[in-house]
Formats: sequence, C-alpha cells, structure tokens
Amino acid sequence: MSAKHAPTYAVGIDLGTTHTALAYAKLPLEGEKPLPVEVLKIPQLVAAGTVESRPLLPSFLYLAHESEGALVLPWDKKRTYAVGEHARSRGVDAPARVVMSAKSWLCHPTIDRRGNILPHGAPDDVGKVSPVETSFRFLQHLEEAWDQEVAKGKTDLALGKQSIVLTVPASFDAAARELTTEAAFAAGFEDLTLLEEPQAALYAWLSAKGDGWRKDIKPGEVILVVDVGGGTTDFSVIVAKEANGELSLERVAVGDHILLGGDNMDLLLAHIAEQKLVAAAEAAGKPLELDRWQRTALQHAARVAKEVLLSDGKKDTSQIAIAGKGSKMVGGTLRTELTRAEVASSIVDGFFPMVDASARPAVRPRTGLVEMGLPYAQDPGVTRHLAALLGPKTGEQMQPTRILFNGGVMKSDALRERLTACATSWATAAKAPAPKVLDGVDLDLAVAKGAAAYGLARRGKGMRIRGGTARAYYVGIEGAAPAIPGVPPPVTALCVAPLGMEEGTHADITAHLLGVVVGEQVRFRFFGSQSRKADVAGTSLERWKPEDLTELSPIAITLPAEGRTPGDVVPVSIRATITEVGTLLLEAIPTDKAKKAKGAGGEEERWKLELSVRERE
Repeated sequence: MSAKHAPTYAVGIDLGTTHTALAYAKLPLEGEKPLPVEVLKIPQLVAAGTVESRPLLPSFLYLAHESEGALVLPWDKKRTYAVGEHARSRGVDAPARVVMSAKSWLCHPTIDRRGNILPHGAPDDVGKVSPVETSFRFLQHLEEAWDQEVAKGKTDLALGKQSIVLTVPASFDAAARELTTEAAFAAGFEDLTLLEEPQAALYAWLSAKGDGWRKDIKPGEVILVVDVGGGTTDFSVIVAKEANGELSLERVAVGDHILLGGDNMDLLLAHIAEQKLVAAAEAAGKPLELDRWQRTALQHAARVAKEVLLSDGKKDTSQIAIAGKGSKMVGGTLRTELTRAEVASSIVDGFFPMVDASARPAVRPRTGLVEMGLPYAQDPGVTRHLAALLGPKTGEQMQPTRILFNGGVMKSDALRERLTACATSWATAAKAPAPKVLDGVDLDLAVAKGAAAYGLARRGKGMRIRGGTARAYYVGIEGAAPAIPGVPPPVTALCVAPLGMEEGTHADITAHLLGVVVGEQVRFRFFGSQSRKADVAGTSLERWKPEDLTELSPIAITLPAEGRTPGDVVPVSIRATITEVGTLLLEAIPTDKAKKAKGAGGEEERWKLELSVRERE
C-alpha cells in the first residue's frame, strides 16, 4: 500500500452471531502514544421510518415485502432490506422474512454456504440470500455508517482503506475463515487480518488495564477465556510465561467448534412458553398447536424476554405475545409470560450444570435421516464441554488460575457464578488454587475493542499474545520407486512446521526435489508430533516410530492444471506459513520458470492448501 493510502485507523470488527460492533483507534505517528479505543455508534433503522445510532448492530437481516416500500437510511433512500434493530424486532411479526444466525450457517460444513438458502425454510415468495451474502450486508452497513460518521466522504478515510482486524471464533475451520474473508473483500476491505475472538477479549482486558495488568498476571498463570455468545461457545487457554526477564502470553489450547449458545437457550425458553400456551388453551377448551413460523416467532420473543430478565434485576416477569391463526390479528394474539425464576433455573441448571472434572459431553445415537439445519452440539452442558478441554492429555488436568468471561450470555451474574463455582470445585479436588475472575470488560463490546487494540499491538503499541503450534507438522512425500506387487510406494514425512512455529511466520523448503500432481484428484497426507522437538522445517523422516508421528485427516483435492496436461508432475518448492488465525498454509510454487503461468492479475502462479492446526491440545 502506498504512503498516500496508508491507514489512519486501526479498526476492530466483531461480526457476531447476535450482534455486530466496530471499535477503532487512530494509529499513532512515530513517538506518539496511542489514543484510547473508541466505539462507533452505528446508525440503523430501529423501527419503520426511525433511524438511531447505537453501539451494537443486531446481526439480523430483514427481507421486506415490496408492499412495505423503501426502508430508508440516510445514505440510501431506496433500500428494500434492513439490518440491525428493526430487522431483529420483525422476527416476532414476520419470522419467515428474517435471517438470523448467519454466522452459524457460515460454518456449516455440509451445505452450500454461497447458496441462497436463508431464511431457512422460508416460502418461495421470499427472495433468499446466502450466509456469505448476509455477512457481506452486515459489513457493508458498517462501511456505510463509517463513511457517514467518520470518513464523511473523504476517500482516504473510507473504512476499506483502514487496517481492519475482523474476529472469528477460535474454532472456525479454514473454509469458514475463507468465506468470512470473501465477505470482507466484497465489502471493500483491503488491509484485513483475522483474529480469534477469545484472544480479542483478552486484548480488550489488557488494553483496559494498561500497564497495571502485570499486577494480576504473573508468570505461570493459566488464563481461561470463556466466550459464550449467541451461536457458539468458544474456549481458549492462555499461559503467562517469562523469558529473559520479559513476561509474555501464549495461547496453548483451543476448544472444539461448539454450536451452543444463546440461540439454544432461546429455543429452550420458547419451548417453555409453548407449553404454557398449550396448557392455557386446553384449560379453556380450545386445543392449540403452533405451526413452524409461530414457533420461530416464539423463539424471537423468548430471546427478548431472556435479555430483559437476565439484564434487568428489577423485572420478575416478561410478557410474550405472538400472532395467532385467523384473520382477527388482535383477537387472535397468543399471550403468556416468562418469569425470572424460570429463565434462571432452566438456563443455569440446563446449560451450566455442576459436574466433576471427569465429565464429558454425551453423545446420543443419531437418526438416519436428519433435516439439513444447523449442526447444534448434541450435549447442551457448557461445563461438560469445558471439562473435556481441560481434561488430562498427558496425565495431568489443566487448572486455570484466572477466568475471563466474554459474550452476551455471560452478562448474567448467575451464569458467571455457576461456571466459576464449577471450575473452583475442580481445582479443590486437584488441591490447586481456586481461579480468580478477571473483571473490567464490556462483554458486548470487548471483542471489537480488543480487535482494535490488537491492530495497535501489531504495530508495536501493546502486548502481543503468542500461540505457536503445539505440535510439529509433516506432509507425506511419495517416493519414486519401481512397482512391486503387494508393496506400496515408500512415504517420507517432510517437516513443514516445527513445534512452536509462531503465527505470521513462514518457512521456505527448497532443498528437496519435489513435484506436485495437477489436473486430477490427489490426496495429501499429514502427520503431527508433540515429541519431536528438534526437527526443523525441511527435516525428512524416512522411518519413524508410531508413537512419534500421528497421521491426521488427509485432504483430497484437484489442483488446477493451468494449461498443463492433467496428471503432469510440476517441480515445485514449498512455502509453509502459520497464519494469524492458526492454519497451516502450504504453497507449492513452480520452479520451471519457463513454463510458469501467470494469474489474471499477473501474480506468480502457486497452488495453496490449508490445514487447521487449532486442535484441542
């Protein structure tokens, strides 16, 4: 990027399942101290014809019927859809036209995530959109709001010209990250970095504490970040280490991708509300059966009730009303209520049970035919999933000494207290100190603020959290050998990422004569090792013990022939990179200079392959 278009701001974006937020800080000049991180108040429709600026943009998309006319915004007088608060509120009255949980659909591995499938199950007269398109519309709204509130039409200050850190769940796979990046590029973001959400939450805490964070974090501290949002539960474990007199932070473990969060809780509360409605109808001699869209509307209404009762300590009940069947809209309205006690007991005991450290998520038998919906976690117990992450890998259970909470669900005192009590019971049983809670962050805005703080840290204005790989990685190389009946070709394991390789670093492997097969489907074999600490990138193992290397899931792929004959073997060198969000990116770069093809933009030809290394360590 030229000096003319050098970014002015470090921007952090939390593209959440329930809410989206943007925070930013002006990049300091040489010798200047960084300014505090600010939160953008986002103009949005909060009701038909009413625009207000709020720090949170609900991650809901409303696809209006043409009879409603334009959903006017200050920068677009003809818009036919809405994102934000108005879109969320329409979920009760017009659930078939509201897209929710787009982020969860974005990481669904068995659907076409670029296909127009949302709202899921909507009638044919509703124009559907893809999870990628929905994410793009949220980011586009941020871009438009930024241009009005900050850039004010100045091209160099446009959001796409700034240094942007976009957060993703720590457990997002490579495909979900790639699709998130695709949506961001479509929105015009040029300088983009992805950051794990739990790390962003810790960056927000570090930024809020300033230099005082060292009073709370000492060498040897084990920090557990618990991030329970609208769609996912994310765990990360970060250890404080000391080297050469300097204190550093290193991420050492990440939980599995768990589709478990506020959406599941809303479904439970909707079920409770439905039982009340059915019971009341039966008592009145008018049997009731809700249809699909009434249940969806009930879920939206239950979410509102949950947020009210868990955040407002003065309210004991919250009313719920959805449209009944029939032409008399008011007379047909179905009404009930949820109480604080019902919400607290069902969510606390149902999703955060007190369990032993040996507990593990239950796995139930699956039905042969299933609906193509979201792949929710089978076990709703957040504490059981946490016990599985902290469970012993080498004979000793990890014992957190500090807990940092994040995510809208964890705003509830009752939920924070229950999870802390559970972790404390595990520590007591192991005769370890009880963990202490790190306070002082806004659970709704911490991820966006932390992403902006990370943007500053990347430029030397703050502490960096390291997260080198917890194992070494190898790729299988098939040897050139004559065919022998009953004897497979020999396979050599080539080290491409040594143990502890840092994010953002790469290794070039040029000393080996390697070729890549193009134009036909091939299988790449990968291996991992936690014991071979001396191997460096380029180390070649012709023989190894089974306990030294563990074979990982292979990747089947067809690499484009780029004008060559399918089946050709192209001589290449290898570049291995651990990306900023913890994937192993292998790039095979042709070395036959005379035949090397060029991309559409004139870039050097190379084949790319990405492997997630965010495993439960």
